Amino acid sequence: MKKIVSSVLAASMVLSLAACGSSASVSESTAASSETSTAATGESAASGSYTGTPIKIGGIGPITGGAAVYGNAVKNAQELAVKEINAANGSDVFEWQFEDDENDAEKSVNAYNNLKDWGMQVLAGPVTTTPSVAVASETVNDNLFMLTPSASSLSVILNDAGDESTARGNVFQICFTDPNQGVASADYIADNGLPTKIGVIYDASDAYSSGIYEKFKAEAEVKGLEIVTAEAFTADNKADLSTQVAKCQEAGAELVFLPIYYQEASQILIAADKIGYAPEFFGCDGMDGILAIEGFDTSLAEGLMLLTPFAADAEDEKTQAFVAAYKEAYGDTPNQFAADAYDVIYAIYQAVLAGGLNGDMDASEICEGLKTQFTSMTFDGLTGTGMTWDATGAISKSPKAVVIKDGAYAAM
Repeated sequence: MKKIVSSVLAASMVLSLAACGSSASVSESTAASSETSTAATGESAASGSYTGTPIKIGGIGPITGGAAVYGNAVKNAQELAVKEINAANGSDVFEWQFEDDENDAEKSVNAYNNLKDWGMQVLAGPVTTTPSVAVASETVNDNLFMLTPSASSLSVILNDAGDESTARGNVFQICFTDPNQGVASADYIADNGLPTKIGVIYDASDAYSSGIYEKFKAEAEVKGLEIVTAEAFTADNKADLSTQVAKCQEAGAELVFLPIYYQEASQILIAADKIGYAPEFFGCDGMDGILAIEGFDTSLAEGLMLLTPFAADAEDEKTQAFVAAYKEAYGDTPNQFAADAYDVIYAIYQAVLAGGLNGDMDASEICEGLKTQFTSMTFDGLTGTGMTWDATGAISKSPKAVVIKDGAYAAM
């Protein structure tokens, strides 16, 4: 059953590409699953698309520590995609290795250096913003192509986050940028009849959170939304957020916008429940993972809305095949971090095929080829169709709104 589900998904992705023109590793020939995959996809569709030495892809992210929900989802989905692609091709296209960075910038750079020692030619990561900014600088020095699934700050792709002319050039994102999330959130709230008296709780010490908030604030004014209070916290004082919650209640906020990660969001929901405060809550992609927090009463998240590029309950064939394959392999429902990570590998695969790239090239040659392809191609994946990238490395795609209903994510 596992092979059949994976084969259907691999067929879907491979055919769509043809139409478009601690550490873990995968570097084995997948002969057994390849046989099943060929039977499902057809020899002409999948087998023999890539020949030559496999390209070494490295992944970096937190698979231990407080952000492990993100990193493990990314790791699993990358592994799944690599295995599918290798099986569908009939020989290995990619070798893959993943390193834990514990959501720490210094450890992420160390992980990057470990992967370089292994022979990495392309980086699919890191996962979170601060480590990604640190590693991005290293990749520029090495002219090594970097595609992050989920680090959304402009500071990841730009040397100066306020100046598009300072693009790093070799660093790309498959997730929304922070400004896009802020603007899209304000637009969705205004355009869909949600409450217009808004409180904001954000992390002033975090580039992801503060970046989204600044753009949300500007767009809220344009759309006629009233921000009645904006309450900040920092990494040094985030253990208790009850004061920020109480101030939103005192200000009469009917909707609280939370451009933060799920760990802090869970604290806010608990604090609101304790004082009987029940506004609408609206978050962004960093909220994904809140239902997986150990010991958290997920009933407190009922009705929580967020913008995300992926909803596991979507009814299209590609999504359902991915969800089934992921559940079969890892025993869990994939979140949007998994979907973004899966798209990262398949986008690289599409660019590799279109550019005639292979593992016999050095990392710099591959980087130049991938830059050319990414800034000219259109990619259809799990997290969007018709996705394109500009010269800064930022992606263009549309978000989806989801709500937590009956303990699960549901499309709105």
